[in-house]
Amino acid sequence: MFIEAINLSKSYGKQSAVQNLTFHLEEGQIVGFLGPNGAGKSTTLKMLLGLIKPSSGSVTIDGKDPQEQEIALKKQIGYLAENNPLYPEMYVREFLAFIGNIHQITNLESRIQEVIEWVGLEKEAHKKIQELSKGYQQRVGIALAILHDPKILILDEPTSGLDPNQRDEIRTLIKSLQKDRIILFSSHILSEVEAICDRVLLIHEGKLVTDSPLKDIKNLEKFFKEKTN
Repeated sequence: MFIEAINLSKSYGKQSAVQNLTFHLEEGQIVGFLGPNGAGKSTTLKMLLGLIKPSSGSVTIDGKDPQEQEIALKKQIGYLAENNPLYPEMYVREFLAFIGNIHQITNLESRIQEVIEWVGLEKEAHKKIQELSKGYQQRVGIALAILHDPKILILDEPTSGLDPNQRDEIRTLIKSLQKDRIILFSSHILSEVEAICDRVLLIHEGKLVTDSPLKDIKNLEKFFKEKTN
């Protein structure tokens, strides 16, 4: 499994949101996707997901265009959006069953139990989502993203709003998902990226300014400021 972007660009009228991004993502990597507000991160993620069409250039997943094989490729992708859209009035198990039926998952009850244990929701699974803390709602979002066992995980600000203990637990969970998957991890919390990622893609004003192994960057915060000022 791989994701490849070649000269990927998106414009809205005269406004250029993303310009000529080229990168290649392979299984087994956790890649930090960084940039200041307005840099083009969300637009790029939407193109990778096949939600919007590039103005020029291309995205392929395993050599296939997500615009042309949208349903088949989306089965390979797990996505946690920044605003973590959930159905707050539903119970945790009820919600996961609802999503699992959409994905046509076989042995759904056992898979739901497996994922609940994996993300640490055992004590909260009998509750409505609206009764959960922010941290546990994030776990439900991650459970949603991994329920259908995708090969690609795109996580947009997965630790936003969590306390230090919760962030550490979510980091550990994400690391446990790394094997045989591509994980693209977007975050404004640079310490999170340093703790979890193998590689960094940094964009600024719609352009890719860095594609580097994290080990080659000595001070990520300083590096970020230098590249985006």
